[in-house]
Amino acid sequence: MPVPADPTVLHPMPGQPRVVLLRPLVKSPLIEVGEFSYYDDPEDATAFETRNVLYHYGPEKLVIGRFCALGTGVRFIMNGANHRMDGPSTFPFPTMGGSWSEHFDLLTGLPNRGDTVVGNDVWFGHGTTVMPGVRIGHGAIIGSGAVVTADVPDYGIVGGNPARLIRTRYDEEDVARLLAVAWWDWPVEHITEHVRTIMSGSIAELEAAAPRA
Repeated sequence: MPVPADPTVLHPMPGQPRVVLLRPLVKSPLIEVGEFSYYDDPEDATAFETRNVLYHYGPEKLVIGRFCALGTGVRFIMNGANHRMDGPSTFPFPTMGGSWSEHFDLLTGLPNRGDTVVGNDVWFGHGTTVMPGVRIGHGAIIGSGAVVTADVPDYGIVGGNPARLIRTRYDEEDVARLLAVAWWDWPVEHITEHVRTIMSGSIAELEAAAPRA
C-alpha cells in the first residue's frame, strides 16, 4: 500500500533545512496555509512569517492553498504598507509615538484591498512579490521576479513588473475540466495512488482517476 507524505513534518526533505512545509510552521491567525505547500530558502526558511509576509498588521488575511511551491524570496506585501497620498507628505507621523500619536485618525480609512488569496497548486518563482488584495487562481505560475499587482486567472502564467499574463496553460474548456476534478481536494491516500497521473497524465486520465462518489 502506498504511504502518503506526512503534512505535519516541518522539513520534508532529509538533510535540506532550506525547505519547510508552511502549515506546521505558521503560527499567525492571520495566515492560513493548506497542506504540503512549501517554502525554499537557504538562509532561514523558518523565518517566513516575519521575512516574507510584510506589513501584516491585520485584519486582512493571507490565504495560501494546498500544494503550492514558493521559491526563495517570495514576498507578500500586505495592506499595512499603505500610506496617505492625499497631502503634502506620505510619512506616517502618528506611528512614531510622542504627541504625534494623537493624530492616529489620519491613518484610518487607508485603502484596504482585503485578503490576499492564493489558490491550490500555484508555483512562485524566485524573488516574486505579491501586492495587497491580489487573488491568484489555481494552477497558476508566477515567473521569477514578477510583481503581481492584479488578479491572476486559474492556470495563468504571469511575469514582469507589473506582472502581465503571458499565456494560460490550458484553454477555457480544459481549465473548467481541471477545476471540476480538483485533484488537490482528493483524500491524500488517493492522491498517493495517482501521483504519476497528477504529475504527467492527461486531463482525461486525471478525470478517470478521480475518486468515485
